[in-house]
Amino acid sequence: MNGIVGIIFLDIERLWINRNRVLMSLVQPLLYLFVLGSGLSASAGAHFGSGGYQKYIYPGIVILTLLFNSSSAAIGIVVDRQVGFLKALLVAPVSRNAIAFGKILSGALQAMVIAILLLLLAPFVGVTFTVASLVKFVLAMALSAVVFSALGVGFAARLSAITSFPVFTNTILLPMFFLSGAIYPLDNVPAWLRALAYVDPVAYGVDLLRGSLSGHYVFPVPLSLLVLVGFLLAFAYSAVRVFDGRGGDD
Repeated sequence: MNGIVGIIFLDIERLWINRNRVLMSLVQPLLYLFVLGSGLSASAGAHFGSGGYQKYIYPGIVILTLLFNSSSAAIGIVVDRQVGFLKALLVAPVSRNAIAFGKILSGALQAMVIAILLLLLAPFVGVTFTVASLVKFVLAMALSAVVFSALGVGFAARLSAITSFPVFTNTILLPMFFLSGAIYPLDNVPAWLRALAYVDPVAYGVDLLRGSLSGHYVFPVPLSLLVLVGFLLAFAYSAVRVFDGRGGDD
């Protein structure tokens, strides 16, 4: 446990030192929320109720922030390998499982710090929270962040060069986001697109967030929780296997 806490503390300290990263990480979600959201609200806002399109996509933009920041936090693993810090960590009196779980939790926590800043913008897009809906929203954020971080750690631990990470972003993360229904409703999409959403963990995270605000869920809540926990176990197992097998490779 001490090893996990130490790794989390170290990574959060790095985030604090590089505070500009937090500000830069908000650029993409703000563009989606206020530029894309405002543009489409003018033409399609009536189809999304009284709150308009910006209010509709708000949960999806929070998921976008969690997905990319929790996964991208794992880039630090590649950097640590390149400078030799990861090798030193692996020979320290800390279990490799603790290293893997520490990296997963620290990535999720870093993403949560950034995503929580978006909660401050909720009133500007017509989103209001009750105490119950806020609790549900934040818990769904936390679960989603851990799932996405485990995915990122499992991938990053296999890389030896940071230049390979954009491949992960473009071929895995972006399709997961666009297939999830984060920026459009899944209710009336073609059957093939809905089928892809069924195997996309991001779709279940989006649905939990959006449902906590509107009360309408595309998937049953127990199913969403079960699927996300299942993906978490699979991704975490993959990450642990990498650290056990070749985490110290150069």
